[in-house]
Amino acid sequence: MPTYSYLFDQPSALFERMLHNLEKVIVGKRDVIENVLVALFCGGHVLLEDVPGTGKTKLVRALAKIVDGSFKRIQCTPDLLPSDVTGVYIFNRQTSQFEFRPGPIMAHMVLADELNRTTPKTQAALLEAMEERAVTIDGTTHTLPEPFMLIATQNPIDHEGTYALPEAQSDRFLMRLKLGYPEKRYEVEMLSRLDEKDPIEQLKPVLLQEELIALQKQVRRIHVDELLKEYIVQLAAATRGHKEVLLGASPRACIALLRAAQGKAFVSGRSYCIPDDVKGMAVPVLAHRLILSGEARMTGKQAETIVEQALVSAAVPVLKQAAGK
Repeated sequence: MPTYSYLFDQPSALFERMLHNLEKVIVGKRDVIENVLVALFCGGHVLLEDVPGTGKTKLVRALAKIVDGSFKRIQCTPDLLPSDVTGVYIFNRQTSQFEFRPGPIMAHMVLADELNRTTPKTQAALLEAMEERAVTIDGTTHTLPEPFMLIATQNPIDHEGTYALPEAQSDRFLMRLKLGYPEKRYEVEMLSRLDEKDPIEQLKPVLLQEELIALQKQVRRIHVDELLKEYIVQLAAATRGHKEVLLGASPRACIALLRAAQGKAFVSGRSYCIPDDVKGMAVPVLAHRLILSGEARMTGKQAETIVEQALVSAAVPVLKQAAGK
C-alpha cells in the first residue's frame, strides 16, 4: 500500500496551492476558504449560512474539482422526500429483481442547498450519511464513497418558509461559516472575470482522492497536549454554564474542536497544536451548537458572542513542550 509520505513534507505549501486555486473562483473570502479546507482535511462537514447568490455552489464545485472528486447538488424544497436524497430500489421487470438507484448523496462532494427549506423528515435522512458515511435503504446499508464531505447551505431562519435544523443535525456539522457579500473591489474583480472562461472549468486537480484520504488520516495524528484537551473541555463547560444558554456545547463539540485544531495545525505546517489553533476554531465550531434562551434571542444575543466570552474567561494553557516538538 502506498504511504503518500511526500504529501506530509510541506503541508502548508499544499494548502497554499489549494487555496490559490479556490481563490480563482471565490474572490476576497480567504478566511472562509481556509476554514473550508481545514474541514476538508478533518473529514468534517460544513454549514454555510447565507443569502442566495454569494457563491456557495461555486465554492463546492471548485472544491470537488481540485480533489478530483464527484459533485452532486441537492436542491432542498418542502416536497423533497428522503428517497430523493438517499436513493431507492426500483423493480426491473426484465430481470424480475429490485435494482438500487443511488441518490445524489452518493458522491464525494455533496451540496445540500437551502437545507432548512426541506422538512425535518428529509433533513433527518442526512444524519446517517454525515455520521456513519453510509445510508440504509430497505434494510440494506450502502457505504458512501471516500472521501465524503457534505456542505449544506441555509437561509437565515427568520426568512419565510424555513425549518430550523434539529439540534442533532446541527451538532454533526464541524463548522458553520458565512460567506457574506464581497468587498467592492473584489466584486468589481469578479465582474471583470466574466469576460473570460468560467474559472471552474480551468481548475485542475491538486490532490487525488487517495491522497486526500491519506492526509485526513495524518491530521488525526497531530499531537494535542493534555493541557489543550483540558482547555477545550473548559471552553465547552463555559457555554453549558452560561445563564443565557439553554443547551451548551456537547461532548461531540469537544471532539469537533479538537479535530479542527488538528486541521489548523496541519495546514500551518506543524505536527502539534498550540492554543491559537483552538482559539481560532472555537467560534465556527461551537457557536452553531448552542441554543440560546428565549430572552437572549429576544434581545438579539448571538451565539458567537457567548463563545467569545468563553474564550475570554477560560485560562489559556502554557505548553512547555510545544517548542520542542
